[in-house]
Amino acid sequence: MTIRDRIFEKLDELNMTQKEFSERTGIPQTTVSDWRKKRTNPTAEKILVICKVLNVTPEWLLSGVETRGTRSNPADWLVVDSKTDAGILLSAFNSFDASTQARLLGYAQALQALNIEENKNTKD
Repeated sequence: MTIRDRIFEKLDELNMTQKEFSERTGIPQTTVSDWRKKRTNPTAEKILVICKVLNVTPEWLLSGVETRGTRSNPADWLVVDSKTDAGILLSAFNSFDASTQARLLGYAQALQALNIEENKNTKD
């Protein structure tokens, strides 16, 4: 199965039309239609937005491999929408110099440790 096959299979599964998919991804309808008619695949720069709209991982879209359960390795990367709180935080972090980034990471680790300790104490 190819990338385009997985896209159209997922569109069918989601009952999403090519027009709706085009609107959600910002990819022209003619391009989506070409994938189907000419049996071509999307270009690399479109993969992440396609994954977001179809709610699939890049690994699944590219290979068909689904990472579920405890046998697969955890992902070493994240795909984050820049308009979410996490995306805003990451954008701010990336705008800082290395020293400020290091301080912010220190704060985050301290907060995480505090949260773990608080959760531990509430269970006791």
